[in-house]
Amino acid sequence: MSEQSSPLGRYCYHYAMGRIFEVRKHAMFARWNRMAKQFTRIAKDIAIAVHSGGPDPAGNPTLRRVLQNARAVNMPKDKTDAAIRRASGKEAANYTEIIYEAYAPHGVALLVECATDNPTRTVGNVRNIISKNGGNLGSTGSVSFQFKKMGVFRLDPATVRDQDELELDLIDHGLEEMGESSGEKGETQLVIRCAFNEFGNLQEALEKRGLAPLSAEHEYICSVPTELPEEQAAEVLALIDKLEQDDDVQKVFHTLA
Repeated sequence: MSEQSSPLGRYCYHYAMGRIFEVRKHAMFARWNRMAKQFTRIAKDIAIAVHSGGPDPAGNPTLRRVLQNARAVNMPKDKTDAAIRRASGKEAANYTEIIYEAYAPHGVALLVECATDNPTRTVGNVRNIISKNGGNLGSTGSVSFQFKKMGVFRLDPATVRDQDELELDLIDHGLEEMGESSGEKGETQLVIRCAFNEFGNLQEALEKRGLAPLSAEHEYICSVPTELPEEQAAEVLALIDKLEQDDDVQKVFHTLA
C-alpha cells in the first residue's frame, strides 16, 4: 500500500520503504522519575476502565488492554491488582477525562490529555505551564482539527511470521496503516493503525491470532507536521516535558516533525 493509494495518504504518516512516519519523539522525564509517572498514568487508566466496564479483564476489553500496557512498562502485578481493587471500592476516585487544546512556541499544535478529579486545578496548572513556556491555551476546536484519533498497536516484528499476510488479514478488521518504526530505545517496532471506532475489532483480531502487542492505545495523529530548526524544536520539547510532569496530564500529542 503506497502513500498515494492509502486512504490516509493525506495525513502526516505514510509508508516509505516499509516504514511509517511518526512525529518527533522526545526524551521525556529526563530529569525526574519516569517510571513513577508511567505507573501513575496506568493506575488512572485502570480506574477509568474499571469504572466503565467492571474489574474483570475477561469481560472488559478496555481493562485488558490497559493491563497489557502495564506489562509493557514493567508495572508489577501487585500494583495493577491493587489499582483494580482501589477502583472497585466505594471510595474510588472518579476521574474526568479532559483534552486541552493549545499552541506551543513557533506554531506547534498541542493536545493535552488529562485525567483528573479536580478540573479546576488541572486547567490552572496546564494554563500556567503553557503560558510560562511561550505557548497559549486555546479554546475547544482551535487545534483539534489538525489531528485524527486512531487506534495504535505496536508489536515486536519478531512475533509476526509474515507481515504481508497479516496486513491482508487485518484489512477486514479495520486496518488503515501498517509499517515499521522505532521504539524509545531505538528498537524496531511494527506499528498498526486503525480508525478509533475499529479499535475493538482490531484488538480482537490480534488476540485471535495470538499476537500480544507491546502496547495498544489511542493516539491523536497530526494531519500536517510542523518543521522547525533544532533550537526552536528544543523549546517545544521542553514545554511538552514540563506538561508531562504534571500529575493530571496523561499524554501530550503534538505536530512537531
